[in-house]
Amino acid sequence: MAKFLLSLHVLASVLFIGPVAVAVSMFPRRAKAALAGGPEQAADAGMLRLLHRITQVYALLGIAVPVLGIGVAQVMDVLGQSWLIASMVLTAVAALALLLFVLPAQQAAVDALDLEHGSADHGKAVKGLALLPMTAGVFNLLWAVVVVLMIIRPGSTTGA
Repeated sequence: MAKFLLSLHVLASVLFIGPVAVAVSMFPRRAKAALAGGPEQAADAGMLRLLHRITQVYALLGIAVPVLGIGVAQVMDVLGQSWLIASMVLTAVAALALLLFVLPAQQAAVDALDLEHGSADHGKAVKGLALLPMTAGVFNLLWAVVVVLMIIRPGSTTGA
């Protein structure tokens, strides 16, 4: 049962967290291009909406990753180990960063697409993008640390 749950956990990680990480990383550059105007603005606006939708949908699907992870940890009897607790805390911080910073900033940028270029609200949305590249980087860094902890598992008694 542990191998089956672990396989589902890893598969869900790759299929659900991977697209979020990529979409979150691509969004800031596309947002600046779409909100700046120019000849390719329509294509950038369409891409911006698509990246935001990918982030939303796959973030929701990504809930399966920690749920399956907790199931794997219970079956493997490692739920109280420090490396797993650290991973769970970092996963929660990454989820909070996504929910509190990344998704609202993305939504503001998508909403600004419908505003008149040069208006006060449009300018506010553009200024709101300033922290998005850093937030996206922190989000992806947190997931990278979680992956490393899952592989190295310092102090693990499983011997793997």
